Amino acid sequence: MKKIAIIRISEAGEEIARQIREGFGAVVIDRSCVGAQWTDYDAFVFIGAMGICVRTIAPYIQDKHTDPAVVCIDSLGKNVVSVLSGHVGGANELTRQLASLLGAHEVITTQSDNAGLWALDTLAERFGWGIVGNPCDMNDSIIAFVNREPTALLIEAEDEGTEYLEGTLPAHVTRIHDISEQDAQRYRLVLIVSPYERTVPEGMLCVHYIPFVGVVGFGLAHHPEDYEDIYDQINRALTERGVLPCALRYCTIDVKRDEPFIRLLEEEKEIEVEFFTAEQLAAVEVPNPSDTVAKHVGTPSVCEAAAILGSGGGELIVPKMKGKNWTAALAIRGGLSPLPLPIKEGSKYLSTIDKNTTTVSPDDNHPCTQIDSAPSLIGRAGGESAFIEIVGAGPGDPDLVSVRGRKMLERADLILYAGSLVPKALTECHKPGAVVRSSADMTLEEQCALMKEHYDKGHFIVRLHTGDPCIFGAIQEQMAFFDREGMNYHITPGISSFLAAAAELRSQFTIPERTQTIILTRGEGRTPMPEREKLHLLARSQSTMCIFLSAAIVDDVQRELLQEYPEDTPVAACYHLTWPDQKIYRGQLKDLAKMVRDNHLTLTTMLVVGEAIDNRRGLSELYNKNFTHLFRQGEKPLSPLPPEGEESRRVGRFIES
Repeated sequence: MKKIAIIRISEAGEEIARQIREGFGAVVIDRSCVGAQWTDYDAFVFIGAMGICVRTIAPYIQDKHTDPAVVCIDSLGKNVVSVLSGHVGGANELTRQLASLLGAHEVITTQSDNAGLWALDTLAERFGWGIVGNPCDMNDSIIAFVNREPTALLIEAEDEGTEYLEGTLPAHVTRIHDISEQDAQRYRLVLIVSPYERTVPEGMLCVHYIPFVGVVGFGLAHHPEDYEDIYDQINRALTERGVLPCALRYCTIDVKRDEPFIRLLEEEKEIEVEFFTAEQLAAVEVPNPSDTVAKHVGTPSVCEAAAILGSGGGELIVPKMKGKNWTAALAIRGGLSPLPLPIKEGSKYLSTIDKNTTTVSPDDNHPCTQIDSAPSLIGRAGGESAFIEIVGAGPGDPDLVSVRGRKMLERADLILYAGSLVPKALTECHKPGAVVRSSADMTLEEQCALMKEHYDKGHFIVRLHTGDPCIFGAIQEQMAFFDREGMNYHITPGISSFLAAAAELRSQFTIPERTQTIILTRGEGRTPMPEREKLHLLARSQSTMCIFLSAAIVDDVQRELLQEYPEDTPVAACYHLTWPDQKIYRGQLKDLAKMVRDNHLTLTTMLVVGEAIDNRRGLSELYNKNFTHLFRQGEKPLSPLPPEGEESRRVGRFIES
């Protein structure tokens, strides 16, 4: 909510009003001003009797799509009631937030909320989607949905919203994978999340959401006179190819930065425009390169290459289209399940045509547009295609993999996991029929060959690495292979074992005015360390140091650390952090090697060094009642800090972030 007005009906609501003012930046207005300011606020919060609230707003209520949210709170703050515009206006969500702030009981009467069903009329705003048709004509669909009439759900692109729908699928909703599966005899309603034009049988209700997952790459003639019409021409050309306007951003070559069309996109259409150099564009393989374009701007492709780059290496869905003064192409951003792929004979885009796949053919006779080589828009049923997700498994406990990582594991066709470091239990959520393989006994070439084999079959692949894959994860050489082979991939981060070490040691690794730096490193074993990163050099700061992969060379580690750290510096050896057989040993640096050897600690042992371990001395100023920061005014100025070394001193002047 951007602007909230509070109407305090009696003095009894003063304390509640104060909390709402501070928590939401709301303002108090007089009840007599509600009519005059009805359109000036996003929400009105009444504190007092419901009857007074209803009689006050009754003359001004018009339409749920335009009315502000109205919430009523009793003067004792026991109940928060959503009164008007629960979904579209956001009153239901505001009710939940206010109830949480006040410790009150939320009262929401909307059927879909109480039944745990999706609010169809707010999904578009919640996830930033468009809607085909008039959103005001959705009532019949909403009624059918909340009455749990049989509903089909077709998803043809992925984003945060579609993940939410798939994860909260109601019992009366059936996921279908192709538009041909809709059946008016079986379903009363179909919900579609797709950038494609889709047609439903007569008499069947439909709500079609458009996810903005596309990136338009475009080339442009020099200062075209019809630049004001080009945006509509591109959208019309896409629609004629069965693709709805779904562009998240537009991309082109940097020499076009000053074109009037760019200003129109950014200022009038409020569309983000991204620019690439000729060198960046020339490095991208495209299905329709042009020698003429290369001669003029130094790259054989502008629109197709810009679309692919701007989408993060995504799939080219609509290849080059030509207008009078422009070229354009559309790609789906990387990290999402792409839409059907363009087919071009002899190129990397070639794939098997599925006889059940819907094909959208361009209209070659349209006066404004044509398509080079006229490749068809064809893909696997369900709009899915090959993709690799590199997932951070976390420190070991299956409950500590991210929500996104778990979803990736559940839908994977192949899970290739680092078996020497990742517990197999993390893969047990796999779907029936999925291939689950440990990479512990495989060479890099064998791993890449297996992933390529599944990728070429159009499979979704999860490469599961321990902790966070970007820390000692050995993913660089795999990504080099993916880049070389033109394979699409994305990384889902994970919880690193050094974070698990802090949690299990119940220690804060950064202590104000003691140590504010955490060093993540390893000892020098068979893999040489850069000269400037030798342990004894890093140890000079006496920061908190987390040492990976070094239990087998612990004598060398201890010897180097003792060159800088005091011998009584606290240390911890953490074996199999968060695994069922976790073991943690504490001691002093002078005994580190003996502690590791005596307890037979080997792989997956994290060594932690520094005075932050088990530290409980000193207090931060952050929650001192006298300390003023961005979110709170202190009661009085702070007194000077006590002398160095006093246990009661307060240290660390910083703002919570």
